[in-house]
Amino acid sequence: MDYFEGKRVFLTGASSGIGEGLAEALAQRGAVVALVARREDQLETLRGRIEDAGGTARAFQADVVNAGELRAAEKHFTNEFGHIDILIANAGIGGNDEKTRSLEPDAVKKVIDVNLLGAVNSVFAVLPGMRKRNEGQLVAISSLAGLRGLPKSAAYSASKAGMNAFFESVRLDLGSTAIAVTIITPGFIKTPLTSGRKSKMPFIMDLEDSIPLFLKAIERRKKFAAFPWQLATVVKLARFFPAGLYDLIAGKARYRE
Repeated sequence: MDYFEGKRVFLTGASSGIGEGLAEALAQRGAVVALVARREDQLETLRGRIEDAGGTARAFQADVVNAGELRAAEKHFTNEFGHIDILIANAGIGGNDEKTRSLEPDAVKKVIDVNLLGAVNSVFAVLPGMRKRNEGQLVAISSLAGLRGLPKSAAYSASKAGMNAFFESVRLDLGSTAIAVTIITPGFIKTPLTSGRKSKMPFIMDLEDSIPLFLKAIERRKKFAAFPWQLATVVKLARFFPAGLYDLIAGKARYRE
């Protein structure tokens, strides 16, 4: 039996990019998917495509910044399907614009609100039910950018670093339970988030090649996963570089341009 067969999955940021790819792949493998995002038209199109292919999905228009909307979506989904087995906190924005790079507080706050607090709100919505059943899995779709700061990425790197620390702390708090916590930190993937950049992104992956790696990490209930391995190895090593050496190397990066 496939690991995802019959699993109830609550997926944020489902309307495009990684979320859309995960939704279709999960449904193909027998999961029941709650599609959560702000863009209702795209969610409904995705839901229709999944159900036309024989899968089961429900669409919930909700903004992850709004904790009440997420709790309402969770309630509607569990009223129909009983419980949630897996949360995939995927919703995120890049903040790759002049206001964010200029460190305007409202622009930085928006990135952190969506990427970090949106994940917090998602966990808050589903964790009580998992605690009651003493079963489930919390999955964070983070980024290698959260392991060390990158140029022109202060808000994004900070939001992902916070996300990593938040889920790791939650994992420690849940250590005596049967609830798993998986942190996935991909590198560059061809999605709307990375489109339009002039500079070459190292080891960038096609979306369809990355989806099996996400699913493998979730299926194995890994505590931490990073890919592609080439870039992940470089970034992990860079965590041990002295500040001066790291600044010299990373300061030349143009990935966000």
